[in-house]
Amino acid sequence: SASSFDVHNYPSTDLLRLLASLLTQIASTNDVISGSDLASHTLASLSHNDVSEDASCSPIWRSLTSASRSSLSNPASALTFHARNIPTIALESYLLRILKYCPTTNEVFLALLVYFDRMSRLASEATGRTFVIDSYNVHRLVIAGVTVASKFFSDVFYTNSRYAKVGGLPQAELNQLELQFLLLNDFRLVISPEEMQRY
Repeated sequence: SASSFDVHNYPSTDLLRLLASLLTQIASTNDVISGSDLASHTLASLSHNDVSEDASCSPIWRSLTSASRSSLSNPASALTFHARNIPTIALESYLLRILKYCPTTNEVFLALLVYFDRMSRLASEATGRTFVIDSYNVHRLVIAGVTVASKFFSDVFYTNSRYAKVGGLPQAELNQLELQFLLLNDFRLVISPEEMQRY
């Protein structure tokens, strides 16, 4: 049952298999949906940089840091995660590679779901725009999320140069992704045990 699930003792490879399956389904579904719709929506968003008056008056908007407001109001922030091509490595293999070369706890990987959900909700509530996870950005979101979550949850974590090498990115690019990830989460990284349990 959900109440007796112990994320600490669950086999990491099994957790990553489940996580990869879920994220792959989300990305694949969004790839199909967004084939034409996302392109037109993104282009329309890029030409309307300002946030609607309703959104800027919302309580969630007023609670954001000014840096996050700036990032969320700029559609190019979400495009930072967009790769030119879909990576050839399967998401499960990518997660297992991260676990092998940057071992960390299950909480770090499970936190990805929480953070991705928060990013999507925050973008929608604060700006009315949709933050879409697809095959072009999921790998980059994962490595940025693991970098952030490892530093937050673990006493021992690796350097950005190591995460970048394992993730297949230049370090400067990972640094930029890490900052955007933090901004799109409004630097809210705390996850209560109850929330972690729900996910």
